[in-house]
Amino acid sequence: MFCSKKNTFQLKNFSLLFAASALLCSFVFSSCRVSNKQVIRMQRLEEGVQNPTTIEELEEAIEKYQKRVQDIQLAQTQTGVWYKILGTRYLDNKMYGEALKCFQSALEYYPNNQNIYYYVGVCASYMSHAALDFEARGTSEKKKNYLNLAETSFLRALEIEPRYARALYSLSVLYVYELDESEKAIPYLEKLLTIEKKHIDGMFVLARAYYVNYEFDKAVKMYDKIIENTKSQEKKQDAENNKKIVLDSAYTEE
Repeated sequence: MFCSKKNTFQLKNFSLLFAASALLCSFVFSSCRVSNKQVIRMQRLEEGVQNPTTIEELEEAIEKYQKRVQDIQLAQTQTGVWYKILGTRYLDNKMYGEALKCFQSALEYYPNNQNIYYYVGVCASYMSHAALDFEARGTSEKKKNYLNLAETSFLRALEIEPRYARALYSLSVLYVYELDESEKAIPYLEKLLTIEKKHIDGMFVLARAYYVNYEFDKAVKMYDKIIENTKSQEKKQDAENNKKIVLDSAYTEE
């Protein structure tokens, strides 16, 4: 008899629990099916604007909905900033794949920001080194896609800001050391050195581009310029060693 009462008590509890769950599910599913008319009705109730007709009512309605639009714009602006900040944090920690995702999202909010395109290019450049042929198909399509993304991103940054020194330099490095298109880098590097006249790293890349394109005299002059301007003894030694290689190559060509 005791067991029977206990079972009855448990059954009642289960019935109440089932009924409550069913009610909750009904509420959730009905909430998911809220129509556009219901949303508009709720917005009108929230703003206190029904069907404005007079000039005063129309002006009041415009003012209230303008405030709502401004709130949304502010929220979206902040979201874009957060994506950019998060992307730079990932970049600082060398998590280039995650950083790339964040900068891609940031571009949805700031499609004309040269800095974000630059960061996309940087991340894509690094990711190209991690794009291994894990399927062993004998192709490097993924690597090419990342390099293409890097190039187009740097170019887009320069389209927005033609004197963007970091993009000029990074694009040139891409052409010289990754894409084997050093001739394309020369005009960008020459422009960079009109903006930052003592950009030593840029000088090294330009000297390399001159050398690869058999412009030995220009390469020698560039290495001389590095030797004259750098304060780093190591870089000065590198420039002297490279200059010797260029001179030897020029002599061999003759």
